Amino acid sequence: MSTLAMRKAWFQVHKWIGLILAILIIPLSISGAALVWHDGLDRIANPARYAVTGTTTRDPAVYLAAAKAALGPDQRIAQITMPEHGGPVTVAATPAGRAGPPRGGPPVRTMVYLDPPSARVLQVAASNGGLVRFLHVLHGSLQVPGVGRQIVGWIGVVMMVSCFTGLWLWWPTVGKWARGLRYRRHRNTDTNLHYLFGFWIALPLFVLSLTGAWISFPQFFGSLSGESRPRGGRGGGMPDRAAMARAKPLAAPAQPLAVVIAHAATLAAGAPLKSIAWPTDRTPDWTVTFAAKGRPVAVKIADDTGNATAAPARPQGGIGRWMRRIHDGTDMGIVWQVVIFAGGILPAVLAVTGIIMWWRARGWKAELKRKLKAKRAAPNVA
Repeated sequence: MSTLAMRKAWFQVHKWIGLILAILIIPLSISGAALVWHDGLDRIANPARYAVTGTTTRDPAVYLAAAKAALGPDQRIAQITMPEHGGPVTVAATPAGRAGPPRGGPPVRTMVYLDPPSARVLQVAASNGGLVRFLHVLHGSLQVPGVGRQIVGWIGVVMMVSCFTGLWLWWPTVGKWARGLRYRRHRNTDTNLHYLFGFWIALPLFVLSLTGAWISFPQFFGSLSGESRPRGGRGGGMPDRAAMARAKPLAAPAQPLAVVIAHAATLAAGAPLKSIAWPTDRTPDWTVTFAAKGRPVAVKIADDTGNATAAPARPQGGIGRWMRRIHDGTDMGIVWQVVIFAGGILPAVLAVTGIIMWWRARGWKAELKRKLKAKRAAPNVA
């Protein structure tokens, strides 16, 4: 195949990827850009839950009592999370008669947000509600239950192909490659923007597409990297996270909250309390987490005996974990977060400019065909 024929083939691949997937790429890209700073976005979208009066905290039992007073009788407390970065105390509760949502996914919990100094209720909301949660589900599964995650993963695979073909088409056919960096390569502004933005975002977008596909297909990519884990906890594998998420907190634990915290503190070396998870019908142990330096320290408290044991440290490394950090920018610094933000905005711009370019090409091709047809139909003049 000649270079010209290969270029035409890559052009068709690149064009149809953009046209067919534009309606999906735009919401995925914009939601990903917004979620780079999801904490700040949540503060803007839900100012009431962040209307705290200070950072001083009280005994967790005070927060437990305040949350119970705000919840219905059918709610069971599942977890208390102490505030971070000047935020509220968060209490999560699970309906007693329901194991999970009817369409799958994580169970819907009732979240109670409390003012740390006063334990005043700031807001009560469902865990699946709000703008930030909507964007998370949109970006992770396009709001499509069941197969949405796989659809997003395949879009990531196709976007990697689009990045490669886009770079191929960007490369100038005449002269040095540096000519491609010029803005005015075409008389139309949208075409110039498509070339320019496409070049500068190609590599970051390839990385974001790869990491997104990795997150969507962890078993496949994990097997390639040697990090594949058995599903469902069978044969000594990892616990079934979905089943654990659907577990119901015990209605009346044997150990009082104060006793649990006191026993756990003996293994925490004075670290501040981070969260308390109630025992469930699947794991009859309390889990108390402390915000120690380096990594959190988790302590298990047996609900029947009150014995405290240090929980095994969760693995911090691994390619899969790095892929997620790279994709969402967690602890990656402001520079990479800005790159991710641009990697969300610019694909939407490329999709729009690509559609404009395609529509204009249809117009001049139709005009050219009309002129050729008129020329053929005109009588020959001697």
